[in-house]
Amino acid sequence: MNKTKFLVAVLFLGAACAPSKTVKTQQAQSVDVTKRVKSDLTGPKRRVGVVEFENKSAYGQGRLGGAASDILVTELVKSGKFIVVERDRLSKIMEEQKFQGQGMIDSATAVKIGQVLGLEAIVVGSVSQFGVKKEGSDYLLTQSKRQVADVTVDLRLIDVQSGQVILADSGKGMAKSTKASFLGMGTKGGYDETLEGEALRAALVQFVTNIASQLNKKAWSCMVADAAGEELYLNAGQDSGVETGMKLDCYRQGAEIRDPRSNLVIGHREEYIGRVEVERYCGEGGDCAVARLTKAGGAAAKARDVCRLAR
Repeated sequence: MNKTKFLVAVLFLGAACAPSKTVKTQQAQSVDVTKRVKSDLTGPKRRVGVVEFENKSAYGQGRLGGAASDILVTELVKSGKFIVVERDRLSKIMEEQKFQGQGMIDSATAVKIGQVLGLEAIVVGSVSQFGVKKEGSDYLLTQSKRQVADVTVDLRLIDVQSGQVILADSGKGMAKSTKASFLGMGTKGGYDETLEGEALRAALVQFVTNIASQLNKKAWSCMVADAAGEELYLNAGQDSGVETGMKLDCYRQGAEIRDPRSNLVIGHREEYIGRVEVERYCGEGGDCAVARLTKAGGAAAKARDVCRLAR
């Protein structure tokens, strides 16, 4: 064999033995609870929390739930449409308030957590299915081994003001890893753990648009952190995309309003405080704004009052 043929053989061997990966995303099911559709998120960033997902599969010894919620947080932040409360901080609040954790949060608990952290919505979910199968082929000169990971993730989006589930979604993801050898030479190894994250990401990335679209159906809101006379200090500022000159209507929330048939919370009694206009930013963290009252209503503003983007 001359040098040219030898070089070609070496290059062919390297290509045949190189590991390869494939990731696929598939939308399994999406249930829009309010039966309305809207494509893009408008206005300032939404403030949401993500609870650690529950691992209902028989795989992963519990680690899949935490991995799923971490991946979703990353994708939500990367979208530039959300302010996301860190999972560790959310878990700490739940522990301090003696709330149940890891995906089992109910609507009443979501409302309480939302009030403590000033959230608009909370995401809960579970890894309902996860499986890995191995496939292979064995020919005279070449052998290949392929690992395929399939995952199904279920998600619910809870409106913290009403406690209602405003989005129920389910997604599937798949990741493949192929390892080959030629004449006994090539890539060998056991289970490829990176498949877990790749399959989860494929299932979760599609949720970002669905969550944004659902939250866009309600007016953006923030909370009053403090008030002094006609000045209101809001818990959202430059980092949240709040702009000077923005106008908001502020309300004092009172007793819950419940559906007499289902006993679910469908809203709160509200007292109009007035309309405010954002004048400047405040605080070292960059996510605080000062708004001035331009149209007085009834009650004087105080901490935990709600301000919504005026329409």
